[in-house]
Amino acid sequence: MKALYFDHFGNSDVFTYGELPDPVVSKSELLLRMEYIGLNYADIYRRKGEYHIEERSPYINGYEGVGTVIDIGSADSEYNIGDKVFFVYVPFSNAELVAVPKENAIKLPSDMDSKLVASIGLQGLTADFLAHDLGNGLESSNVFVHGISGGVGQILAQMLTADGLNVYGITSSKEKQQMALRQGAKRVFLRNSDWQEDYLSYFDTVYDGVGITLLDSIDLVKHRGKVVFFGMAGGNPPKIDFVELLSQSKSILTRDLWDYLTSYKERSERSDRLFKYLREGTINISEPTIFSLSNGKEAHEFLESGKSVGKILLEP
Repeated sequence: MKALYFDHFGNSDVFTYGELPDPVVSKSELLLRMEYIGLNYADIYRRKGEYHIEERSPYINGYEGVGTVIDIGSADSEYNIGDKVFFVYVPFSNAELVAVPKENAIKLPSDMDSKLVASIGLQGLTADFLAHDLGNGLESSNVFVHGISGGVGQILAQMLTADGLNVYGITSSKEKQQMALRQGAKRVFLRNSDWQEDYLSYFDTVYDGVGITLLDSIDLVKHRGKVVFFGMAGGNPPKIDFVELLSQSKSILTRDLWDYLTSYKERSERSDRLFKYLREGTINISEPTIFSLSNGKEAHEFLESGKSVGKILLEP
């Protein structure tokens, strides 16, 4: 099979695209021929050696995607050759063929488009987890989303809007600002503009996946409010004075999605809820940017540039 791989950590120059042995499928796995592979910031951290990556030689990055079942490890009535399946947090997906544990495989309903699901898979499940497990906001409360035009931000903002919350956010360009407003946000601010003074201690919940903005998030959240911290797309967060947080009754919540996706039942229930939003038309996303898998180096560089809007997909 063709794969995108590397044998040492570093910048995007470490990648090689070429032939590697096909995966060997166990009785508990499905073999998928990949259609779309999701690219995430975590893949950049893995390439640099700053985040967990599954051991193998050479390394194959990538942990999510959509593909077609071409082999089943053992007779199993739940799956058939030709089924469309998507998965998250299964290693070695930057390849034409991926072995996926049946426990991690989620069948695509017949009315769900492969590209759409690949574009929302991990980000959609992340948004569901943030909105309904960590945020859990009351209807009509005011919430703020950092990076509202990004992969998670777009879906999260629309999910919160559909749940009846007032969504505000920040982004880097007027184009992204208009997109977020079209998707239902109440107000969207431009980065480097003068807006924060009017919104100090204003929001019930602030969602922060940027990291370096954590102190700003604490300033924006009201007393007895909460900051949901879920990532470091912009860099490591600053040190926090928890005594000051205590005096203001402000909370920081952070949890790991993978502690909430530990069974097929949990994956299926969250996916069904995500599909429901899509069917109702309450979540619409920008068209993904697609690179061929052979151009994985360029895809990583584009994601790191900060110029992407929405999801980046790799196509074998």
